[in-house]
Amino acid sequence: MSRIGKLPVPIPAGVKVSLSDNEMTVTGPKGTLKRPLHDRMIIAVEAEQIVVNRPSNEKTDLALHGLTRSLINNMVVGVSLGFKKALEINGVGYRAEISGKVLTMSLGYSHPVVYELPEGISVEVEKQTKLSVIGIDKQLVGSTSAKIRSFRAPEPYKGKGIKYADERILRKAGKAGK
Repeated sequence: MSRIGKLPVPIPAGVKVSLSDNEMTVTGPKGTLKRPLHDRMIIAVEAEQIVVNRPSNEKTDLALHGLTRSLINNMVVGVSLGFKKALEINGVGYRAEISGKVLTMSLGYSHPVVYELPEGISVEVEKQTKLSVIGIDKQLVGSTSAKIRSFRAPEPYKGKGIKYADERILRKAGKAGK
C-alpha cells in the first residue's frame, strides 16, 4: 500500500471541493484550481476529507495512487495557504524590479532582462536582491522560479547569479598562482 496514497487529504474550513467526470475543482479563499485526474483512481469526497483508492495492484495503479493524492493535497493547500518560493540575486550591480506583471532584472548583460509573469503568479521584490514568487498552483510557482533562475544561474567561482534562498552553491577554487 502506498504510504502517501492511503493518507486522507483533510479539507480545511472555507475550502469547497467538487468532483465531476474525474475533474476536481477546489475553491478556497485564495482562488480556484481545476485539474483533470486519472480515470483509474477512485476518489471519494467525504465530509471533512478526500480519500483516494486504487482499483488493483498493477504497476500503473501503484504509481498513480500516491501521485493523485499529492496533486489533490497541493490543490487544497494552494487555495487555502498558497505557495511561496524565495530567490536571491548575488553579484555587483545585479538587481530586480517589478512593475505590474513585468519583472525587469539587471544581471550583468548588455541589456536588461524583461520577463512577463504568467497568469496567477505574483512576485514581491525586497531590497532589489531578494525575490518571492507567490501563487496558488505549486507547479506554476516552481516552474516560474526555475525560469527566473535560468536567466543567470549561479556560477561556482564567485557565486554570482540567481539562486534559491535555501540553495547552497558548491564553490570551486580559482586558478592557482605561482
